[in-house]
Amino acid sequence: MHASISSMGEAKRRKEQGLPPKEKKREKIEEKSNLLSKFFKSPRFGLYLGAVFIIYLIYDAIRFYTHG
Repeated sequence: MHASISSMGEAKRRKEQGLPPKEKKREKIEEKSNLLSKFFKSPRFGLYLGAVFIIYLIYDAIRFYTHG
């Protein structure tokens, strides 16, 4: 009997033992960071990141030249 169990796939073994199928881990991860993942998948993410970087550079240049 052990020889037939070892060649059997996990799904069939779980079904024969009356166990429920395994849950997929992917679903839990997507539920946690749903808002964040939508933001990163946005096609405008690079534009927003670039705008924030340029604003920071302007702020830093103004601060540098006014203290000198």
